[in-house]
Amino acid sequence: MIYVIGIGPGSVDEITPRAMEAMKSCDVIAGYTLYAELVRDSFPDKQFVTSGMRSERERCLSALKLSSAGKTVALISSGDSGVYGMAGLMLELARDSGQEVKVIPGITAANSCAAILGAPLMNDYVTISLSDLMTDWSIIEKRLTAACTGDFVICIYNPASRHRPDNFRKACELLMTHKSPETPAGYVRNAGREGETHEVLTLGEIINREIDMLCTIIIGNSQTYIIDGKIITHRGYNIAQT
Repeated sequence: MIYVIGIGPGSVDEITPRAMEAMKSCDVIAGYTLYAELVRDSFPDKQFVTSGMRSERERCLSALKLSSAGKTVALISSGDSGVYGMAGLMLELARDSGQEVKVIPGITAANSCAAILGAPLMNDYVTISLSDLMTDWSIIEKRLTAACTGDFVICIYNPASRHRPDNFRKACELLMTHKSPETPAGYVRNAGREGETHEVLTLGEIINREIDMLCTIIIGNSQTYIIDGKIITHRGYNIAQT
């Protein structure tokens, strides 16, 4: 048996009870080294199998091998395992293997960061990853443009890294051809982890911030505003009647 588990943004109190119970039931916890360290202290009796970034396929194959040997395995992802996580790849590789795979959801970055920044996802929104390792940049640009055309709030995952430091700036420049530079925006770094920081800004300001892979970005739509330092997207309630 393989459980593909989303462990939320990082703190133990934001791991769902279902995810905790699944990890308790497992013999082995497998995952990216950084994510494994987030739960290691909670499971001192478990065997851990860890690997670095870009070793996703190898982690899944290790989980399959361990499961085939009779072990119950937890393959963990931060946030939700089905949102830019390990669930899809694990299900694909497990096809015809005879091993059962169950996906356990978690709190994804869009939700955890939105709560920190205020209530920016109160109406329709999209999530877009700026990682062009597996998605061509031209397609990412089309998705950003389509999100602007539809006036969606945009939550950006994987905004920048050492290997692609300019992707976030390029995305902001594209967005500002459709959105005002005064559009409310914000970022959260290390959501739910030690050293968590966040800032509420505008689209024109956030382009100049130091943004990395530990950040999640939320950019508002035409109905988004800032009040008391919080980002809110108006949903249509008649506030005057409350």
